[in-house]
Amino acid sequence: MRRVFTAAIAALTVTTAGTLVTGTPGQAALPGWGRPVPVAAAPAPGSPGLGDSYFPDYGNGGYDVSHYDVRLRYEPATDRLTGTTTILATATQDLSRFNLDFLLDVESVRVNGWSAAHTREGTHELVVTAPRAIVKGQLLTIVVRYSGVPSETLVGGYTGWTRTDDGALAVNEPESAWWWFPANDHPLDKATFDISVSVPTGVEVISNGVQPRPPLAEPGNRMRWGWRSTKPAATYLAFLSIGQYDIVTDTAPNGQPVINAYSATLGERGPAARASIERTAEIVDWASGLFGPYPFEAQGGVAGPIDGIGFALETQTRPVYGPGFWRRGANTYVVVHENAHQWFGDSVSVAQWRDIWLNEGFASYAEWLWSEEQGEGTAQELFDFTYAAYPEDSGFWQVRPGDPGADRVFDDAVYDRGAMALHQLRLAVGDEAFFEILPAWTAEHRYGNGTVAQFQALAERISGLDLDELFTTWLFTAGRPELTTAARATAAAAPAQPKSWTKIREAHQLLQR
Repeated sequence: MRRVFTAAIAALTVTTAGTLVTGTPGQAALPGWGRPVPVAAAPAPGSPGLGDSYFPDYGNGGYDVSHYDVRLRYEPATDRLTGTTTILATATQDLSRFNLDFLLDVESVRVNGWSAAHTREGTHELVVTAPRAIVKGQLLTIVVRYSGVPSETLVGGYTGWTRTDDGALAVNEPESAWWWFPANDHPLDKATFDISVSVPTGVEVISNGVQPRPPLAEPGNRMRWGWRSTKPAATYLAFLSIGQYDIVTDTAPNGQPVINAYSATLGERGPAARASIERTAEIVDWASGLFGPYPFEAQGGVAGPIDGIGFALETQTRPVYGPGFWRRGANTYVVVHENAHQWFGDSVSVAQWRDIWLNEGFASYAEWLWSEEQGEGTAQELFDFTYAAYPEDSGFWQVRPGDPGADRVFDDAVYDRGAMALHQLRLAVGDEAFFEILPAWTAEHRYGNGTVAQFQALAERISGLDLDELFTTWLFTAGRPELTTAARATAAAAPAQPKSWTKIREAHQLLQR
């Protein structure tokens, strides 16, 4: 509770003659009339976070970003990064100062052309004080110049920037921007991007969206690569892959460009990576029939280097995959998972990180639907086998997918129990309603954010059913749920292992990090 001190003086205002008149707090008297008029509130600092229940200091208040222009120079030999990021934003309140999430050394900050003071607070807060007042609704152009060695910039002993033998990867969730561009780092504030990177000639740079132009030669035997994202993206979904890559381009069935990239370091895993990622356009075409029109301007994927990341991430328009996914041959299930995220997680993003089921449960269930499509096991068979795979006393059942906790955002239960919850929804409402709910969700929240409560409300509206017990049981109650009579009737007593199970398990062992 916040105490409010409202002494009698709070109800007093001052006339221009200096005499006191009664009136509403926050108002002044009209000159010559004695009637109160509004007085603007004093500018206040923007909040150093957006109030996320899991990560309260992620993101910042007081402004809304519309675009990032990230211009970088990178030296693979030293991992030295220098950059200038221009942020276009609008003030959402009268501001005395505001924060950006960032870690590298800052040389200067300018706000609407004026030099601005800056300092650091906490682990990743860059506090900017503009030399002139910022009023609500004002357009802001924020220019930050900076440099550093991202792989040596640690938070709790950790870096979200992966240095490799031939370059680097900026790929991580729920935070990665801190290490390469200043940002309002929370999915609630999406923006478009222009990203350009100067590297030595012979080094490739892959990022989101499309290339507005071919790479440009620069003095000193260098090339500048440019990428543009025309649809709003959460900051953690922007990425960089820098190194030696073979870039393969094509056109998707919907006419969009397909841009895939394969690290030259993959060796014998290279063919399996290609056999998987080259099916992206086919998978996106299939998924569009279930989830609605593909929401972005380009498609593709990046097979990262052998010494890169150990997971995959749904970086917008072009997921990045670690080399472990190809160690036992091709695996389309991880490609399905990451591309399902283009709808569930990228276009429709979480409003808070506790809503992560809307990302991972849906992408996992997409794998079950792909298994049905490929004749490698129905969703019911996968439900039965998954349910049986976790004994009743397993700790797996103690994690609530609808609110797993900040330390369990990527727990097995968010993926597997999350997919089981969706299958129970499908059984409860029937296929016709279920496959109406999914595209309705992606349409209603396209390029925005959503919560589990909003999804439940949509499912109830379309199905005409009260689904509170189902959602409470499968998403918010610890313990192994008892199957309903209808579910028991379809569940096998001793389920056989579906053909797709091995590949799905292989993918999830790396995805559930």
